[in-house]
Amino acid sequence: MQLRIVAMEEGKAPTINSIRVTNQSRCFPMRLLGFMLLFIGICIGFSIINMFKIRYLGTQNIISGAQTLIQSCFQESNSLQNWIEPPSTYMHTLDDSELFWRASFVPQIKDYPFKRSPKIAFMFLTRGPLPLAPLWERFFKGNEEFYTIYVHTMPSYRANFSTSSVFYQKQVPSQVVEWGMMSMCDAERRLLANALLDISNEWFVLLSEACIPLQKFSIIYHYISRSRFSFMGAFDEPGPYGRGRYDDKMLPEVNIDQWRKGSQWFESNRKLAVDIIKDLKYYPKFEQFCTPDCYVDEHYFPTMLTIESPYLLANRTLTYVDWSRGGAHPATFGKNDVTLEFFRKIQQHHTCVYNNQPTSVCFLFARKFAPNALDILLQNSAQFFGY
Repeated sequence: MQLRIVAMEEGKAPTINSIRVTNQSRCFPMRLLGFMLLFIGICIGFSIINMFKIRYLGTQNIISGAQTLIQSCFQESNSLQNWIEPPSTYMHTLDDSELFWRASFVPQIKDYPFKRSPKIAFMFLTRGPLPLAPLWERFFKGNEEFYTIYVHTMPSYRANFSTSSVFYQKQVPSQVVEWGMMSMCDAERRLLANALLDISNEWFVLLSEACIPLQKFSIIYHYISRSRFSFMGAFDEPGPYGRGRYDDKMLPEVNIDQWRKGSQWFESNRKLAVDIIKDLKYYPKFEQFCTPDCYVDEHYFPTMLTIESPYLLANRTLTYVDWSRGGAHPATFGKNDVTLEFFRKIQQHHTCVYNNQPTSVCFLFARKFAPNALDILLQNSAQFFGY
């Protein structure tokens, strides 16, 4: 406007340059206005799309999508690590069906494309405290690369281990367990499933709070890792405490010739551990027809695995138990029972088969030991067990 006024005051006709500047000054605001309208239109469009996603898909999908995009941009080189890293904490909100489903994932290629140190998962099925924990601490010391620990207690129990303990924060989500009931097998499957989430776990040992290790760690590790079989008792016992517990309603899944009995305390390789937690065929039969007098924990796994994978079973347990005193429970050993001669009888006075060869090393663990035996066990562990 100022250029036009100057030209009129001087009585001169407007020049081409003055006209061009005037036209540019008019066009620039129009272009700016166009860009602003386009930007506003795009923003409104995105707002409508996001409102639709929030209303029908939920905000979590949007957030998850953003997180996935970020992870794919910045963590693509570490994507395998996300699959092979064990859970950062044992506590989770999965129910049993979700846990078993997740734990049943099995790689179909045998060779691992990363360095893997196979470990033994020591699974403690307890009511609460671990009174013999100090002995286990000594046993585990210096072998951190070759073991993991899982503890299943009653849900109300809260352990108070120090942060330096190997048992610190090793509890898994648990449920109430009743002796002789299917809930006992449920707890064992729960322990297996939680341990299977760590892909480095290759062997799984079920223990109680009254168990102790009879050999030093290196001997136990080599014995288990070099075995071609898993150590689970599965024998056909005639009479009232074997076949006498069988119910014809188990048919057709289980007939009496397939009915087996074995110790609750077992060692399993990874394949059999997956077979146990994924089972849907035999579980309903045992849950319904192996009632309290049947003692389902002595029959379910031995029978199922004898039917499905008999060639993988050593048909014996690694845990020494004394039933010679009779009754529904094995003998408990207190401080007066713990002597060098006592352990020599367990460790040397037996014969069994290991990888189809005879051996006198038949038991790696023993139970039941009372809490009052702990001091003597600690004082003499080097002499008794070599650790």
